[in-house]
Amino acid sequence: MRYFIQLSYKGTNYHGWQIQPDQITIQEEIEKAFQIAFQQKIEIVGCGRTDTGVHAKNYWAHFDVVKLPLGIDQLIFKLNNLLPKDIVIHQIKKVNSKAHARFDAIFRKYIYQITDTKNPFALEFAHYVIRKLDVEKMNEACQLLYSYENFKSFSKVKTQVYTYNCNVMNAEWKINENGLLLFEIKANRFLRNMVRAIVGTMIEVGLEKISLNDFRDIIESKNRSNAGTSVPAKGLFLAEIGYPNKILNT
Repeated sequence: MRYFIQLSYKGTNYHGWQIQPDQITIQEEIEKAFQIAFQQKIEIVGCGRTDTGVHAKNYWAHFDVVKLPLGIDQLIFKLNNLLPKDIVIHQIKKVNSKAHARFDAIFRKYIYQITDTKNPFALEFAHYVIRKLDVEKMNEACQLLYSYENFKSFSKVKTQVYTYNCNVMNAEWKINENGLLLFEIKANRFLRNMVRAIVGTMIEVGLEKISLNDFRDIIESKNRSNAGTSVPAKGLFLAEIGYPNKILNT
């Protein structure tokens, strides 16, 4: 039987989601907890990679097992006791045996947080930009993203992908109730480092270091060296994964 897991994690102390040699990762910690709870090795398949230091408010993964060792509520309680304090499982749902946490996702949504105030209670999860940003100009830059599919200019170099094309469904800057400036972006898929590179480049727009025409030229150049510096991972959150209703409502 196949089950989906919904979880959250603080990525500060981890080298991303995916298991890597000699590095502590989210996937490794979850599989260790599952092995203890199930008394057998359970492979966990995630909805995608997150890079070192990136957080997830709403992450999905799946696993296969013949039979659960406990009721679902009891299992969640036990797993959360076994997991480190910065990883939590919210729910476990039985799904169709062909449902796939990664390949069935129809969109992903990321949020990046910026603060223009030296706030010790925000700096752990937000990038500090001292100068005031022109948010209106940055939102105009967001509109330009809808005109393109190839985002190679914002992709990590020397990465193996079959295409640099992404369908950006929504992108906008807004200020939340705590005074943080948030960049929200939703797309069918993302390239490695894409959100942090877009944010870094849009900050240059907001600081009037580059124009909107420059931003357009950067996208069209398909050259990462023309885009801005990637902002720190600490401000980035995977906020939502979208699936067809039939996947999670079985």
